[in-house]
Amino acid sequence: MKIDKLIGNRFKERPSDCIIDSHALMLRGGYMKNVANGIYSSFLPLRRITQKIERIIREEMDAIGGQEVLFPVVMPASLWKESGRYDSVGSELVRFVGRNDSPLVLGMTHEEAAVQLVREYGNSYSRYPFMIYQIQTKFRDELRPRGGLIRVREFTMKDAYSFHTSQEDLENYYDLCYKAYERIFARVGIPEVVAVASDSGMMGGRVSHEFILLTPVGEDSVAICTNCDYRANIEAAESIVENVRDDASNPLELVHTPGMHTIDEVSRYLKTTPDKCCKAVVYQKNIDDSYIILFLRGDIDVNETKLRNFLGCEIHPAEITENSGIIAGFIGPYNFKGDATVLFDKSLDGLNNLVCGANMEGYHYTGLDISRDLGVVEYHDFAKIMDGGICPKCGKASITISRGIEVGNIFQLGTKYTKTMQMQYLDSAGNPNYPVMGCYGIGVGRLAASICEAHHDDYGPIWPISIAPWQVHICAIRSDDAQVKEYADKLYDELWTKGIEVIYDDRNVSAGVMFSDADLLGVPIRVIISPRNMAENCCEIVTRDKSLRTRASLESVYDKVTELIGSLSGQYKG
Repeated sequence: MKIDKLIGNRFKERPSDCIIDSHALMLRGGYMKNVANGIYSSFLPLRRITQKIERIIREEMDAIGGQEVLFPVVMPASLWKESGRYDSVGSELVRFVGRNDSPLVLGMTHEEAAVQLVREYGNSYSRYPFMIYQIQTKFRDELRPRGGLIRVREFTMKDAYSFHTSQEDLENYYDLCYKAYERIFARVGIPEVVAVASDSGMMGGRVSHEFILLTPVGEDSVAICTNCDYRANIEAAESIVENVRDDASNPLELVHTPGMHTIDEVSRYLKTTPDKCCKAVVYQKNIDDSYIILFLRGDIDVNETKLRNFLGCEIHPAEITENSGIIAGFIGPYNFKGDATVLFDKSLDGLNNLVCGANMEGYHYTGLDISRDLGVVEYHDFAKIMDGGICPKCGKASITISRGIEVGNIFQLGTKYTKTMQMQYLDSAGNPNYPVMGCYGIGVGRLAASICEAHHDDYGPIWPISIAPWQVHICAIRSDDAQVKEYADKLYDELWTKGIEVIYDDRNVSAGVMFSDADLLGVPIRVIISPRNMAENCCEIVTRDKSLRTRASLESVYDKVTELIGSLSGQYKG
């Protein structure tokens, strides 16, 4: 490929609306172009990168017995009604009506299609286990796309589905996929990805892991123990707090707190601290708008995922009406008479001498002792784990909260889909059983952007050679010089003929422009041919990460380049 024929413009200035570096660099470098919010077209460099990522994924999926299939982008709504997700999934699922008034959906995930594909095939125990996978375009009507390819609406994803006759067999295969994912991320150049326990969310199942690239620009928060190997997404991490009860309980006293609605306002006014307050957070169920009031310690935040899982339905922040019996800003558990489901977080267990709302405008109680004043209370974990919190595994106060990008996920789905969609097999005794499933996903575009996020400098991406758009970038400075042009053409032809991926810049532009474009393309090996080098019978060979800069005689350039390709490639074996 000659760069003067490469479609797509490269820009010096950073786009003003780009929050993270990978988004800015991929737009500046001519990798993609925005079509609509969260929807992009890809130019050749990005296509070559994603094709290499897909090849690595295919190799690793095939190595653990996967069979590639292809599900449709558009599915009948009846499939999703079978599983129950047609009504339970929100507006992210695009629903529409085709001809003949047929309800249809755009695939945002393909569990239903996977079961539909194999439920007749999998009618006998003798055909298990098996795994099918696809690499397919999906559409999720994301409310707030951000970060370029990090969170989009249309995306390419590898999703795999395994089917088993026992939980033990699923767990064994789950471990194979876990290790295959580790190899995939090592081969594409981000071996530092960590696996964390996660919440299964709309996918269902009890056991799931996310693979997270730790980076400050990530939108996922991960709890990591510095004392042991515990790691979990904060949505799934158990919150453990040490509740310290005062030696003596004060009497419950009603105090006037005019205009004091927030925990910070109330604690300052009453000269106490947020951890000595009982906070109320109010939600409504999406299905019927009924109220849920959650009480927790004043310095603790709600984990809405835990609350949704406990309730078994979607929720939204409440709009409190006058006839609800709820006095916003002054809600408390003592003498609460509103119409709501009342829940208590474990952070309140055993505490006394708390400040809480009095359910009257402008008033709070002090001296609340939950066991004395409320009687028997059932506590559950609804809280976010905190930085410096107690590790659920080792029990030390050694939790740190880090940001990260989710680049893959795996789930043990169990029989959630096979039961609802009536997929059964006959065991050796002729008895019907439901197979258990696993699900394994990797977003291809997001992975490419994450690699860029992990490997870049101020000038452009630094692509690992395993997924770089080309292996070698020839820069012919002063291509109007006959010697430079002749040698550069010859080297280009030799590399190309012998199967080395090479992009060639012989434009009549300045060295600054040429090097700037080369930095944006991020090719691992750069060969610089110039009149000065030619006069010394050599070329410069530079790696994009600047770790190597050397000169090679004109006769040895090909050998040096191929040797360097081998050396760099050896770093990404997985």
